[in-house]
Amino acid sequence: MYPTGQQISFRAAVQDPLMVDPKETTQNGGGISQAEFALFTSNRIQSDLEAMGIKLKLHEDNLKFLKAQKTKLDESILDLQVHMNKLNPSGPPRSENCDANLQGEDINEQILRHANSAAGVLAHVQSRHSSQMTLTKGVVGVVAKLGKVHDENLSQVLSVYLGTRSMLALVCKDYDSVKGLESYDSQGNVDRNAGLHGLASSIGRTIEGHFDAISLENLRPYVGQYIAGDPQRRLNLLKPKLPNGEYPPGFLGFAVNMIQIDPAYLLCVTAYGHGLRETLFYSLFSRLQVYKKRGDMISALPCISEGAVSLDGGIVRTGGILTLGSRYEDSDNLFPSFGSSLCDKCRNCSDEVKVRFAKPSASRAMDNHSEAERQMKELKQKKEKTLEDIKRTQVLRDHAVYNFGKKKDEFVRFLAQSSSTSMR
Repeated sequence: MYPTGQQISFRAAVQDPLMVDPKETTQNGGGISQAEFALFTSNRIQSDLEAMGIKLKLHEDNLKFLKAQKTKLDESILDLQVHMNKLNPSGPPRSENCDANLQGEDINEQILRHANSAAGVLAHVQSRHSSQMTLTKGVVGVVAKLGKVHDENLSQVLSVYLGTRSMLALVCKDYDSVKGLESYDSQGNVDRNAGLHGLASSIGRTIEGHFDAISLENLRPYVGQYIAGDPQRRLNLLKPKLPNGEYPPGFLGFAVNMIQIDPAYLLCVTAYGHGLRETLFYSLFSRLQVYKKRGDMISALPCISEGAVSLDGGIVRTGGILTLGSRYEDSDNLFPSFGSSLCDKCRNCSDEVKVRFAKPSASRAMDNHSEAERQMKELKQKKEKTLEDIKRTQVLRDHAVYNFGKKKDEFVRFLAQSSSTSMR
């Protein structure tokens, strides 16, 4: 067994090795050596560092979890805002005649006003000469009729963004269908007696100027995930974030996802299984962002890469091009050849777009608005609690970092002191 003096000296070292002088223990009849003392102290500090490191990692993991939870809540709030915006469309109330002007039947009227356009000819033939539809068998339809938009102001600004020519573009299943619309003579001139031009001639019309024809199979489709469980197969696009990591205020969603596709057209897919949203509308809008107000959109410029629009008429195009001016005009030439069927009141409230997306038929969605408000209140309460948890965990984490740093400095000083002592 150990001598009594050695036992006492070792016990003292164990109690507080930094308070014991290893030279003194050796001179007093044994005890631990200087090397043993250094090893013991080193192990103790390392053990403390390991325990502090585990505690620090626990706080960091909790902080990471809470921040991820906040991000999910932000996304849920944003999605619910988009949903509520659909339930409670923006904009001042309009007369019944003006509201009816956005319904599907009157979209035909808007297109028919362009009597000498390809879309106008197609609409006329579809409504009155169904026997001749074999000539346009591969044509899916006109862009303006393939999607609907809940919000009148959004319908207006999206139509301005695309322009009348794109709104009146003919959408075809494949390139062979596009080729069937037009033929040329040996000189390269358009054959007015063939294809859609021949169809126009048969009803006493002439297609004037250029028109766009879109081949769905030749468009580069969206490649990515879809929102799970969504019958409309909306695209799961990454939401924009400001440099500070927050979602921009007033952001309502992406235009490509705010188009409602009629169930009949949801079945229209290319040979590769791509639908209208991921081909046609993704090609037209890409990642065009939608904001509630123009000021929100301007504030979000740092995170707008592929254009944006706002419900009050603001437009930012790619490359930083802003469309300025008012969305309303009082000019009568906005509705040429419409005749007396448009009342003065409707003329004053009409906008500069001749063709707009239709508005879906009324549904029970408005009855669900109170439920959406309840969900929004609950989500915001959860977010507030999560923010408080984040602040508290951040304080604990910062305190753990401070203590870990102090202990690490102590270990470095000890190693330096031990190295200096061993060299004597």
